[in-house]
Amino acid sequence: MKLKLIPHLLRFHPRLLIAIAVGALAAVLVPMPMPMSGISRTLVGWNAAVWLYLAMLWFMMITAPHWRVQGIAEQEDESAVVVLSVISLSAIASVVAIVHVLATAKGGAPHQTTEHVIFAAATLIAGWLLVPTIYTLHYARLYFTDTEAPRALQFPDANCEPDYWDFLYFSFTIAVASQTADISLASRRMRRTALAQAVLSFFFNLAVLGLSINIAASLLG
Repeated sequence: MKLKLIPHLLRFHPRLLIAIAVGALAAVLVPMPMPMSGISRTLVGWNAAVWLYLAMLWFMMITAPHWRVQGIAEQEDESAVVVLSVISLSAIASVVAIVHVLATAKGGAPHQTTEHVIFAAATLIAGWLLVPTIYTLHYARLYFTDTEAPRALQFPDANCEPDYWDFLYFSFTIAVASQTADISLASRRMRRTALAQAVLSFFFNLAVLGLSINIAASLLG
């Protein structure tokens, strides 16, 4: 199974592999003004990979007409669950790493503290954007491929042919407000997926609030 995963990722998730490769190179090759810890270099690579991945995904989603969305979603295979799990765990791990970066920034020179804070903020924003963006792709895949209940998201528009903006709206509404707004869920798998995102987003938002207070305190200090 593990041996088959890489070919599947290469075929169905080339953007992810490109982002991982760029992130790894950035972590190793980007020159730094001073020696950095392994965690800090890992975060450099994480930021490079995530921001590039987000840029590629958002470009694909905002330029894809509604008649192409189903074809793109149906290209996803079982590795989509693996990608979703790994990225969600990575986003959580990034929060832990940010805490470390902010802790090491205390006691440093003012300009160093500011650089650490900006770095932490960029990492935090990237991690927050990543989760609902990946869930957007997953909702589109479930919408077009779930055999339990086809078209398991019920949009209020009559005869709606959703594009990625519709799935982005649904996913980011859960991320921001932990509710589904005016879109109904009509399958067990879709409800379980929305529940998982709501719980993950709730704890992530708590972490964002706590770290934002920490960042503000660092700047004021």
